[in-house]
Formats: sequence, structure tokens, C-alpha cells
Amino acid sequence: MIRWFLAILGYTFFRFPGAILGFIVGSLLDGVNWGKSTSGGGNRSFSQQKDRVTPADFELNLLSLASLVIKADGTVNQSELDYVRHYFVQAYGKDRANATFKVFNEVIKNRGISAAHIGILFRQRMRYESRLQVLHFLFSIAKADGYVSNPEVQEISKIAGFMSIQMRDFESIKAMFFSNPDSAYKILEVERDASISDIKKAYREMVKKYHPDKLQHMDEVYRKGAEEKFRKVQEAYEQLQKEKGF
Repeated sequence: MIRWFLAILGYTFFRFPGAILGFIVGSLLDGVNWGKSTSGGGNRSFSQQKDRVTPADFELNLLSLASLVIKADGTVNQSELDYVRHYFVQAYGKDRANATFKVFNEVIKNRGISAAHIGILFRQRMRYESRLQVLHFLFSIAKADGYVSNPEVQEISKIAGFMSIQMRDFESIKAMFFSNPDSAYKILEVERDASISDIKKAYREMVKKYHPDKLQHMDEVYRKGAEEKFRKVQEAYEQLQKEKGF
């Protein structure tokens, strides 16, 4: 495929940064088979099966987005690196994660990564619910050192825009990583003066949107992330129940 040819070509001339960029550019050119048949072997193109994304074909792109978030505030924080490593070990296994991390230090030093290209690729080839999980993952990286900085929020916001994440959904997931009086309202996407019936309706809608079953097509680590989002929605609703007395 073109992506592997360009990756090899890029490695020949520019080592690991060139390989990564070659893979990303090639992915955009050759239509990337990101789907795997669930009914009996063989790969299927993503246009045939849009609800299946295999880690083998998108992990470099995901790492590239992670590197942009890690570098956003001008420092490479060890706790953020450790979070990404742990996440990839859970997602892909220790051996595969270790192999991937051999190039990760080169990725985070690379200034040529295009959030726009990767975001558009994800938008075209991933379910909306899966893109929300990518957004949650990026915020989790930023929070790994205990604090989400403004530059990190701005970088994640740009990536969310490229992935066509709706602003209300962006603010909802963002609120899961900040503790303030408005967090519960933002998570449920309601105003502070919302009625009890509006809050109940919003909660039902959020349950449908963030239910872990939405990510049954993805690997276990992503489903665990969905469960975390779902738990935040439940906690926000319980908080408003106490505040409003219903």
C-alpha cells in the first residue's frame, strides 16, 4: 500500500520522523483499510465497515495527536508520557506497545505533524462516538500531571474541530476534567436555570450518547474509557439531583 511505501521512503531519508509522516500522508492517499471483517476473516475497506477501527492501522495517528497535546504547553511531562504508555500497553499489549514507543520520542520531537490531516482522516473513518472517545483520551493525557493547562485545552479544541466534534460535546467532555460549580451542568449540557424535567431529559440523552455499548466494536481499553465518561454523566446527574432536590 502507498502508506507503507511512503513510510519506508520517509525512513530512508529522514529516519523515524520521515517514516511517521510518510505513513500519515500515505494513509490519506490510499484509502487505508481500517476495517476488519467480523464475519469470517479478511480485511474490508472502511467504506464497507465504518464501525471497526483496528489499532494496527491507526495507532501512529493517535500517538501523533497525543504528542501534540503533550507538547502544547511547551514541556514534555513524564506523567503524561507514562499515561500514554500505560494506555497503549492496555490497548495493544506490552510487546506491541514497547515496539511503538521506540519511535514515540521521535514523534513528540517532530514539528511536522498535521492535526488537520489526522483529524479529517478520523472524521471520515470513525464513528462519532469513537471520535468522542479520542477526545476523552486527549483530555486524559493533559490531566495526567494533575492540571489541564490553557494551551492544552486550545490544542485539543483545534483537534476536536478537525474531527467535527460538536461544541456542546466538546464542552461536556472538557467539564469532566475540571471541578467547578458549573461542571455538572456542562457535562449534561444544560444551563444552571434548567428545569428538573429538562435535566432529566438531558440525562436520558447523555446516557444514550455515552453508553459503553456504543463502543462495543472497539478494544477493551476504549470501552473502559467510555465507562469512565458514562460514570461522569451519572455523577453529574446525581449531583444535580441533590442540588435540585428531586
